[in-house]
Amino acid sequence: MKRVLIVGAGKGGNALIQILSETNRMKIVGVIDTKSNAKGIELAKKLGIHTDTEWKKWINDELDIIIEATGKESVLQEIVKARSRKTVVIPGSVAYIIAELIEEKESLLELLKLEMTNQELILNNIRDGMIVVNEKGIVQFINKSAERIVGVSKPKFINRPVQEVIENSRLPYTLQSRRKEINQKLVLENDKKIITTRIPIINADDQLIGAFAVFKDITEVVNLAEENTDLKEIKIMLEAIIESSDEAITVVDENGEGLMINPAYTKITGLSKSDIIGQPATVDISEGESMHMKVLQTRRPVRGVRMKVGSSKKDVIVNVAPVIVDGKIKGSVGVLHDVSEIKSLTTELKRARQIIRNLEAKYTFDDIVGSSPEMRLALEQAKVGAKTPATVLLRGESGTGKELFAHAIHNESDRKHNKFIRVNCAAIDEAVLEVELFGCEESAFSETKRGGKIGLFEEANMGSVFLDEISELTLPLQAKLLRVLQEKEIVRVGGSEPIGINVRVITATNANLEKAIMNKTFREDLYYRLNRLPIFIPSLKERIEDLTELIPHLIRKINQDYGRSVREINQEALRFLRTYHWAGNVRELENVLGRAMIYMDTNEEVIKLRHIPSLTPEKAVYIQDNERFDINQGTLQDAVESFEETYIKQTYQANHYNKTKTAKALDISIRNLYYKMDKYRIEKANIEDFS
Repeated sequence: MKRVLIVGAGKGGNALIQILSETNRMKIVGVIDTKSNAKGIELAKKLGIHTDTEWKKWINDELDIIIEATGKESVLQEIVKARSRKTVVIPGSVAYIIAELIEEKESLLELLKLEMTNQELILNNIRDGMIVVNEKGIVQFINKSAERIVGVSKPKFINRPVQEVIENSRLPYTLQSRRKEINQKLVLENDKKIITTRIPIINADDQLIGAFAVFKDITEVVNLAEENTDLKEIKIMLEAIIESSDEAITVVDENGEGLMINPAYTKITGLSKSDIIGQPATVDISEGESMHMKVLQTRRPVRGVRMKVGSSKKDVIVNVAPVIVDGKIKGSVGVLHDVSEIKSLTTELKRARQIIRNLEAKYTFDDIVGSSPEMRLALEQAKVGAKTPATVLLRGESGTGKELFAHAIHNESDRKHNKFIRVNCAAIDEAVLEVELFGCEESAFSETKRGGKIGLFEEANMGSVFLDEISELTLPLQAKLLRVLQEKEIVRVGGSEPIGINVRVITATNANLEKAIMNKTFREDLYYRLNRLPIFIPSLKERIEDLTELIPHLIRKINQDYGRSVREINQEALRFLRTYHWAGNVRELENVLGRAMIYMDTNEEVIKLRHIPSLTPEKAVYIQDNERFDINQGTLQDAVESFEETYIKQTYQANHYNKTKTAKALDISIRNLYYKMDKYRIEKANIEDFS
């Protein structure tokens, strides 16, 4: 702890006493001032600090710091001359700066307190109730109107889960779904009827930080309406609302007979009021069962049911909700959506998404889920590769997430603010692909625009190009790609002048490039250019332990796509999925979970074994026994390497192609296993041929 002497107890000295007395790293041994009534002297006495009018007798070797706060140059010079060699002297100008900063800080604090007081005063004086919760659903703020309406005091609200105070609160659902709910009716435990709007609070980084509800007490209004309003007027009002709606609406009574339809319904189905009113709910259905009758029987709403209605068999999606009054079902209301219109909008959305996906990388390493040793190794290699300009070759089975890795590598690199263009080499005809990649001169094709066509390599200059299914490139295109990698330039189709480019190339394949080289379908020189940084992405069966992380991640994704609210998968279903072979990897897993969620009831929140579609059992794997070697096959080193290659293949096959288990069985590190597999070009396809 530093021993400090303060000389001068005026404005600056007083500020220093306030600051230093609150720190544990410095001790004020004395405060000196010629005026015994100085502001700093009075403060020092209150704090139990020694005071004096003469500083010279305090000078000794035990002082670490002397702060001259008088502002007098002569006093500063005297102290500097009299001080011990180890004592540091700080001039008074510093004290004055500190005093000014403290005054400014206190002024800002007062202003902030005033702002907060004004905001709280406003919120406490509005008639609408307000409740604010954090991302965990814990109440952070309520206003006086909320206390009055709910009938619970503020101390019983604050820092408690909102559902402990308001049992049927839907704020936790708002946090889960990240969707606002506007003007929803709710009955509180004290029988108060409220209209509430719930809104999630999402910051600029798209992170959920909480939610709030604003609600109005409508108890008296509802009671008066129920007692005094003529039911005929209400019926006319409801009919007017339904008639003017753009949504196709149909209403039936408790017996399932038609009560009402609107013009939008007639437009979709071609059925008039005379065809529906007074008729059974099944009269409009061409294919499928009546959702009105199902809702009347179960008293539960249904959503997103596909069926065909009317004589023209119009394809529609139906949502139906029950009408329950005083606990008794009085009918149901259905809303129809034209699937053809939805398909048109979906097509437009897909086109827009495709354009966006082709021009920018949307995934980062945070989007890649998995903590198994195999996946951690692949991620480490990818992160290292992202920081270098080297060409990356992503290898792995279909559905393992090679494209995710490509996006993430671009986003982690210094090119992340420039374009990311992805090209599937297998999906485009050779002639078209050459023009798309390298562009063409104006004279090359008659339909080319004036000035020629810019290729994707030029368009991605200073950015990245991801070439998926690189093994599908023809040999002439492989030669042109090799020039891009070696010379960093391209020549447009029909042109002769080279154009310099600066592009990071990321490639991916699930094919055996080594075998393709042997078959003369892939250039060896291009292979070595691409293979400078190979990253092997493990298949799902090699990292089956990652299912516990992957499944919740995919459930959240599918919830957003399908508008569902599934929370989790139970242990029985998870154990079953662990036993499956997963030939289609993560893509197949997402497909299986998606099908399971589609067939779940809307009120179900947990995926169970009965929801999982039937899966093909894993194929048996056979191991070669009694492998024998030809003693005339070469040197001892050749024989050792041949045996090592065969032994690794058999062990890898016996462990169901799980690299971690294979490394443990061989008693070598996972990095050493990858090295040896790369050395002997061991892949699953090789082993299947080997078997």
